[in-house]
Amino acid sequence: MIIAQISDTHILAPSSGQAVARSRADSLRRCIADINRLRPDAVVHTGDIVQNGRPGEYAHVRELLAPLEAPLYIIPGNRDDREALRDAFSDHAYLPQTGEFLHYTIEDYLVRIVALDSIVPGQRKGAFCGRRLAWLERVLEQAPRKPTLLLIHQPPFDIGTEYVGGYCRPGETEELAAVVGRHPQVQRLLCGHLHHPVHEHWGGTLATTMPSIALDVRKGVDAGPVKDATMYQVHVMSGQAGLISHTRIVTA
Repeated sequence: MIIAQISDTHILAPSSGQAVARSRADSLRRCIADINRLRPDAVVHTGDIVQNGRPGEYAHVRELLAPLEAPLYIIPGNRDDREALRDAFSDHAYLPQTGEFLHYTIEDYLVRIVALDSIVPGQRKGAFCGRRLAWLERVLEQAPRKPTLLLIHQPPFDIGTEYVGGYCRPGETEELAAVVGRHPQVQRLLCGHLHHPVHEHWGGTLATTMPSIALDVRKGVDAGPVKDATMYQVHVMSGQAGLISHTRIVTA
């Protein structure tokens, strides 16, 4: 099974007048075309789909995503607006149409996908309150033997010495790690938000972040021949090797 991951597209409406609106749209177009050439089983978007959470931005991103051939599963980022996202992706039946959070599970593949909504409106930091943790514990208990991918927008751990306590509220991250650590079927935590690639052992699993699709806000890929290249993550589940991840560079 092959899963492509995109994140932090930060799409703007064409009418925004901002110079980066076109470059962000072009990067996503090129990314989608390459994903279609790869032919994965599914695509996940780990948040910050648009820049300001406005309906016009979601309308534009739906146009950009329309050529995508594989099923798409999304989670909100701190830049997204839950209600506007619900309206724009109302045809995505896995998204809850009621309730506060956009949690869900996908059971259709060799790998189970569990998406946890971590956003707090108006804040960059994620939150892992008691209701979120109870939901996650419950759904992980339901399939203890099925390999699982967990999707969360904000990485729930410190990044080196530069990003300490900056992405999630103290105390909640330890409780989240304890929940995940009780469920060894979670083979990977996939995050966005950071805009550059990080690999971290966390909660008994491997957590990763990825470069932003929007090149103007991307970090950590600032030199060499791939500086201006569109790139995304590919996660391959093999029966013998388990889950293997790599970065795919868009060359066409």
